[in-house]
Amino acid sequence: MSNTISTDICIIGAGPVGLFAVFEAGLLKLRCHVVDALPQPGGQLSEIYPKKPIYDIPGFPEVLAGDLVDNLMKQIEPFHPTFTLGERVERFAKLDDGSFQLFTTDGTEIHCKAVAIAGGLGSFEPRKPAVENLEHFEGGKGVHYMVRDPEHFRDKKIVIAGGGDSALDWTNFLANVASDVTLVHRGTTFRGAADSAEKVQKLHEAGKIKLVLSSNVTHLHGNGELKEVTITGNDGKAEKVPLDCFIPLFGLTPKLGPIGEWGLEIENDAVKVDTLDYSTSLPGVFAIGDINTYPGKLKLILCGFHEAALMCQGAFKYIFPDKKYTLKYTTVNGAPSM
Repeated sequence: MSNTISTDICIIGAGPVGLFAVFEAGLLKLRCHVVDALPQPGGQLSEIYPKKPIYDIPGFPEVLAGDLVDNLMKQIEPFHPTFTLGERVERFAKLDDGSFQLFTTDGTEIHCKAVAIAGGLGSFEPRKPAVENLEHFEGGKGVHYMVRDPEHFRDKKIVIAGGGDSALDWTNFLANVASDVTLVHRGTTFRGAADSAEKVQKLHEAGKIKLVLSSNVTHLHGNGELKEVTITGNDGKAEKVPLDCFIPLFGLTPKLGPIGEWGLEIENDAVKVDTLDYSTSLPGVFAIGDINTYPGKLKLILCGFHEAALMCQGAFKYIFPDKKYTLKYTTVNGAPSM
């Protein structure tokens, strides 16, 4: 059964830029509905590195990615946004009156007066290692390409493969959750943050995790469910290791997805926008954050926040072309609720 939702702005993407756009829209008394294919708000911050510190958010010398998401959610509470999570917007249509209808993978229908695409780098697919029979153990049978819920790994034996930030961060975090953690890396040095690599090394020296360098996971074993992996060194020596879960963390490959088929002007897999208000080639549709492109573009969260503020001004003018808006500072009027 389809579910129809009506709102002023439909924001596609619940990452930090999309969430801040809800706040800026709320200051203009515009209602927002947010759609994201991920099962929780936060985008990459929640999905890939919730425990990683961020250092370039104004006013925060250091803030964990997950905490930033929590703060953004708290900031938008007064405006009562609604969410459709775990669903992807597949298609949309512009109606004769200038409004839009959007349709998700699960049949949710959204009617809105403007659309803001804040989909980060688009949809993501995990980069999979070249391991035979890998697909046989996907879908809950032992192979996990992301850590959605750390508690799923409570008291389990896990092997993590990778040498970047995600592999290091989750090794450090899951060392206090899983009963046995092994990190396998094909090289001898890590691509991730030096501080994270140092923490991994200290955990290894303390005997809290196993660190296997110059090696790869080459084979998976099990009858229906994963039971063992073979770790092969660059010298050819191989060892079978019993485990409950294998977590290969080699990053994600961004895909523009259905957005690329919506008739918008695209350049290098990104949506071209006018920096006056971050409008796209289709009136009423805006794009902010990493999904857009323009001369001088910087893919930083703080730049996305700026884009969100100007986008909402443009959306207001599109929705109410005959209505004049006078900028009011929150230091004077506070953050009004809806």
